[in-house]
Order: sequence, then C-alpha cells, then structure tokens
Amino acid sequence: MAVIPKWMCDRDDSMHDSKKDADAHDKMLELAEEFTALLEDKVKGIDEKQAEEFGLFLARNKDKVILACKGRPELLGELDSEADPKVTPIKAAK
Repeated sequence: MAVIPKWMCDRDDSMHDSKKDADAHDKMLELAEEFTALLEDKVKGIDEKQAEEFGLFLARNKDKVILACKGRPELLGELDSEADPKVTPIKAAK
C-alpha cells in the first residue's frame, strides 16, 4: 500500500498535496482574516458572516485587486463573472 503525503493548513485544517499549496492557502486565509477585520471595523452594521465572506472573496482575488489599484480598475468588473456563489451582495450603510 502506497503512502500519499498530505499537508494540513494551520488555519482551517484543509489538506493539500504539497507544502507550497498548504502555505499559499494559509497565507490567503490570513489575508482574508485581515480584510474581514478591516470591514468589520470600517463598515458600520456589517454582518460578521458577510464580512468574512467578502474578506475571503477579496483574498482569493487579490491579484486582480492589486492590479486594479495599480491603474487597471476595469479588472474589478471581471470579478463579478468569477464571483464566489456564497458571497452575499451588501449595500453601503447610509
């Protein structure tokens, strides 16, 4: 019987085929956690679950978000077509 090595992510106990993949996933979750904390702090009345979902969405799409901040804002429009079905749209508080 063969042994198949797996690496576990520290933050969510997900399993990955390589240490590199596990580390990348862990870093993405760390970024999502920071986005979530920022949203909860700056967007009054945001639901904790919505903040977490949007934090994960931003972290998963960080490359396009970075490029948008560097002068290619049209890339943010492409995120809608790739949207995570679990992300619930929110309206800005007035």
